[in-house]
Amino acid sequence: MAIIVIFFYWPSVQAIQSSFYLEDPFGFGSTFVGLANYTDVLKSGEYLGIARFTAVFTALVTFFSLALGLLLAVKADGIIRGNATYKTLLIWVYAIAPPVAGLMGMMLFDQHIGPLVKFVGFFGWEMKVGLNYNDTAIAVIVVSVWKQIPYNFIFFLSGLQGIPASVREAALMDCRSGLRRFWTVILPLLAPTAFFLLIINTTYALFDTFGVIDVMVKDKAANNPITLVYKVYMDGFRGNDLGGSSAQSVILMIIVFVLTIFQFRFIERRVHYT
Repeated sequence: MAIIVIFFYWPSVQAIQSSFYLEDPFGFGSTFVGLANYTDVLKSGEYLGIARFTAVFTALVTFFSLALGLLLAVKADGIIRGNATYKTLLIWVYAIAPPVAGLMGMMLFDQHIGPLVKFVGFFGWEMKVGLNYNDTAIAVIVVSVWKQIPYNFIFFLSGLQGIPASVREAALMDCRSGLRRFWTVILPLLAPTAFFLLIINTTYALFDTFGVIDVMVKDKAANNPITLVYKVYMDGFRGNDLGGSSAQSVILMIIVFVLTIFQFRFIERRVHYT
């Protein structure tokens, strides 16, 4: 509880308090401005554009991370020989720190030596990560998804292995189609795991991708896509706008709070734990 109070509640209260003040960057004083920081943020076209990109980024990273993690788990669960090797190869990517994943992404998407850039070049796509907004967005999404797939793979594989063999055999007798068995039997039994991962992946896309974005768009953030949490960092630690960045962090906390309530109120109703 002490750790939670010190590292979560206390900073949250400080952020809320600072959001109503115009803070001196050197700490010599502050001026109360009321809701001015919030109105400035919400009226900013740049902030609204970053918010739209964050929504698209979060949706794509969450969807593809879950879908590919589930696909790999299903395939690995069906392998009889050498399954330990496949599982190890798929899991160890999760041990890579986000900044390292971002550095590897920069190498893979480098204009001169990047193998992925050369690959798409065969199809006439001249990819310019760091210079082109859309190309950079695709690269950041790909690296973020790649980083999160092993986490989803671990939980989905554990969920698959927890399904009783008798249920699988009964489903095999009732339906010859493997795809239909998956949608009608396997996936509903994985619903609690999928719901848990949905919340975790949404949080990951909103916050934990900071390291990937920081490495891939560092020193070029003005012309490249960034998320709301990186915008807070840019304005607060680089722009020294402590009041404005505090207001942005409060808005982001409210968004996450509302999104979490929506997930538990509407999505969890479709989840059956028995």
